[in-house]
Amino acid sequence: MGPLDGVRVIEIASLAPAPFGCMILSDLGADVLRVDRAESCGPAAVAPPDPLGRGRRSIGLNLKDPEGIGVLLRLAEDADVLVEGFRPGVTERLGCGPADCALRNPRLVYARMTGWGQEGPLAATAGHDIDYIGVSGALHPIGRAGQRPVPPLNLVADFGGGGMLLAVGVLAALLERERSGLGQVVDAAMVDGAALLTSFLHGMRAAGAWRDERGTNLLDGGAPFYDTYESADGRHVAVGALEPKFYAALLAGLGLADDQGLPGQYDRAGWPVLRARLAEVFRSRSQAEWAEVFAGTDACVAPVLGPAEAPAHPHNAARGVFIDVGGVVQPAPAPRFGRTAAGLPEPPPRPGADTDAVLAGLGYTATQITALRTRGVAG
Repeated sequence: MGPLDGVRVIEIASLAPAPFGCMILSDLGADVLRVDRAESCGPAAVAPPDPLGRGRRSIGLNLKDPEGIGVLLRLAEDADVLVEGFRPGVTERLGCGPADCALRNPRLVYARMTGWGQEGPLAATAGHDIDYIGVSGALHPIGRAGQRPVPPLNLVADFGGGGMLLAVGVLAALLERERSGLGQVVDAAMVDGAALLTSFLHGMRAAGAWRDERGTNLLDGGAPFYDTYESADGRHVAVGALEPKFYAALLAGLGLADDQGLPGQYDRAGWPVLRARLAEVFRSRSQAEWAEVFAGTDACVAPVLGPAEAPAHPHNAARGVFIDVGGVVQPAPAPRFGRTAAGLPEPPPRPGADTDAVLAGLGYTATQITALRTRGVAG
């Protein structure tokens, strides 16, 4: 089921960005086989609750053993996509790099997920989301005026600039393969993706509409009509009334439409006065009361909900934005398709759960599978 039904993906197990990209491919209908470390498999292995691992099968292989690499190359012969998240050069040293796989399957799309990319002065060094968004210019603008930058979780580089663009790159390469008949390498670097996500900001800077001083701009909390406010119960509401007509709806809901003492919406000199007045009014009612006041309006006001609360919000519930997979409430697959809808994802597999079936599918006999397991090649 799903638009990628029939696409076969091999995912060499890694952390966060690549699994997220492969989760997207699986959600869209691809058959994703995760290659877990042989030593992590066995009778005591348990299925992880991590939603990033949903919708997979799993085989346990020791990729430090030439026989394990041999199995991986046999899998690559029949696959459409291989995804790996090692540092540059590792798979080449192991014997399963792009050139090795292309010899077996020239149609294979070989997707590489790294932080710094396959080349450059930092390519061989370690890093995390916060480092990639730091160097790409994505972290500097996030935070309050006069204060230090605030990490936006690890959403920007790991998931938006990393896994999401990995999936986009794979899909583009698969589409191009229909014309050329050949696969290619997809170099998905989190620093590249994080920079790409700031494209709009660079346009605003070029137009003179963005200052490099954080917390003073239209979309970084500098504007009082695009910010969060505390309500009477200590909770918060999000306000995004950018356009004048939406701003008018905001003032109407707050009972400030006739307040002649308010500065103009885009009068930057008056923003401190406007912010103080909005904050005062928002503290007069609870979050739930404000949600009721602004329900059905175009004031662009919404409650700030925690991850545990979001699934129960009426809109999320009506659309099925969240689902239960294996007892874990998590976001549903997105986007949605009218003709080739994807099914409900399966829970994450126990590491190595499908080793025997996968090896048998490659032609290994039961005796050979037992021998591979005994030698530590397979888990």
